[in-house]
Amino acid sequence: MDQIFLQVLNGLDKGSAYALIALGLTLIFGTLGVVNFAHGALFMIGAFCAVTLQKILTLSKITIDPTKTDFLGNPAKIKTPYVEGWFGPDMGAMIIDWSVPMAVLFSIPVMILVGFIMERGLIKHFYHRPHADQILVTFGLAIVLQEVVKQFYGANPIPTPAPAAFKGSFDFGVMLGIDANKVIYPYWRMVYFLFSAVVISAVFAFLRFTTFGMVVRAGMADRETVGLLGINIDKRFTIMFGIAAAVAGMAGVMYAPINSPNYHMGMDFLVLSFVVVVVGGMGSLPGAVLAGFLLGILESFSSMNEVKSLIPGIDQIIIYLVAIIILLARPRGLMGKRGVMED
Repeated sequence: MDQIFLQVLNGLDKGSAYALIALGLTLIFGTLGVVNFAHGALFMIGAFCAVTLQKILTLSKITIDPTKTDFLGNPAKIKTPYVEGWFGPDMGAMIIDWSVPMAVLFSIPVMILVGFIMERGLIKHFYHRPHADQILVTFGLAIVLQEVVKQFYGANPIPTPAPAAFKGSFDFGVMLGIDANKVIYPYWRMVYFLFSAVVISAVFAFLRFTTFGMVVRAGMADRETVGLLGINIDKRFTIMFGIAAAVAGMAGVMYAPINSPNYHMGMDFLVLSFVVVVVGGMGSLPGAVLAGFLLGILESFSSMNEVKSLIPGIDQIIIYLVAIIILLARPRGLMGKRGVMED
């Protein structure tokens, strides 16, 4: 039971990332009808927002301390971050320590701006083009973005630690009455799951309970009729593209302590996220979230040594195998609707 519980936790962790990226993908497809293969790059840019803010906060001034010497006997050079000079050593150190959560706020305007530029500068010209054209141009954009990041940040992963308060692990064994040290799970991974749940709930609440969201949902169902009512639905859809970019960016920021940001991490998640969207049903927001958590849990269980010993390599193909089975049984996915991408 302890192994099952641990794998469920691992699955919720992976599923959180899949669900957040797939949610943004589905928002863009459902509103604009665009298959955006650059969405994984938005996740990557979000992770590098965390890296950038950390670098900004750790910018330091160098002073000479004649009372100390280095190994050559020269006066020691002391690096003091500017934030520690401005706010004091204790407050400055705390600000640097909490750079990742602060980067969530930092990433929101950055990602909305990136989303607007991407949509207005390129993607709007492909609204009425075939989906194959959309895939090719957005995939090319993703490659360009990752090469730009590689040029500025290098090819190696950049460690981006979580706050010290979340660096430990929680012992579920004690809470559940299981043997000690049987079920230990990192705090930050639990934080990531809770953060994902909050963001997903916020997106659904925004679409369901706000006037803006209701108009967007109406536009997703019948764009032409909403336009005839005198509503500028194109403008609202552009804003939704920015919101989808912000969701992907925040997902990347919070994932940075789990997987050190690197220039190809967007591509690593992109294919899996599209599988999640297809399994959930193209254009279905609940389907994207459901499929994200479902496939995350299945992938987690398939990575157990007991399972891999029976079926070697199953952890590498389980998502695609399940996708094939589901699509054979339900060609539109778990919650897909008739007519979506069937023309």
